[in-house]
Amino acid sequence: MKRPLLCTALLLAATTFAQQPAASPSAGAKPSPLPRKESDAVTPAVKNPERHAEFLYRIKEGEIGLLFLGDSITDGWPRKGEWSWLKFAPYHPANFGISGDRTEHVLWRITNGELDGISPKLVVLMIGTNNIGQTSEKPEWAAAGIKKIVDTIHEKLPNTKLLLLAVFPRATKENPMRKAIDDINQIIAKLDDGKTTRYLDIGKNFLDANGELPPDIMPDKLHPNAKGYDIWYDAIHAQVDEMMK
Repeated sequence: MKRPLLCTALLLAATTFAQQPAASPSAGAKPSPLPRKESDAVTPAVKNPERHAEFLYRIKEGEIGLLFLGDSITDGWPRKGEWSWLKFAPYHPANFGISGDRTEHVLWRITNGELDGISPKLVVLMIGTNNIGQTSEKPEWAAAGIKKIVDTIHEKLPNTKLLLLAVFPRATKENPMRKAIDDINQIIAKLDDGKTTRYLDIGKNFLDANGELPPDIMPDKLHPNAKGYDIWYDAIHAQVDEMMK
């Protein structure tokens, strides 16, 4: 009589393990050897339909006045930086960040319902680090993907302002990905029109005097911890407050 119970327990344990999220990529991971075409970063591609469905449900739950779009760095804020995230509460925020997303994944999401039926005053966007960290992609290709996201947001939300954040620094100062990210940021900075799109680079706020990412801010040199999210909030809240008016 005990054997069915044991089998059930083992099945539940296996299911739980299978549903655990994959480990976050390290900041200095080598790009994938898989070939990457220029068109990949600007061609919508589905990656995580389950999380996408969660976001569509969030849209039905109620008002979204402030929307954050991005990858795992954005996705982690409500959990790892709960206290700073709660400071956005008066603006009815929503966090549509998904771990591992590249530009093409965000493009798929926002052209398949994540911007439908909402009218936030402000969208905060940061994406692109995985285009560099996961693939052998050229910075200008990633920047083109970011530009297409910006254009799509304005097309679907013509009355919404956009705060475009520079891609955060990652890895060590000598790592080639650091320069690649700088190259992306130099390109997307030109998307700032002084009106509906504003560009903000807060990367230096995370660096120490030697240009490195301290372990008490970004332990894996990629994802902020609670202290890192506090720094993020302090660096953008004045701009957010202004653009939410």
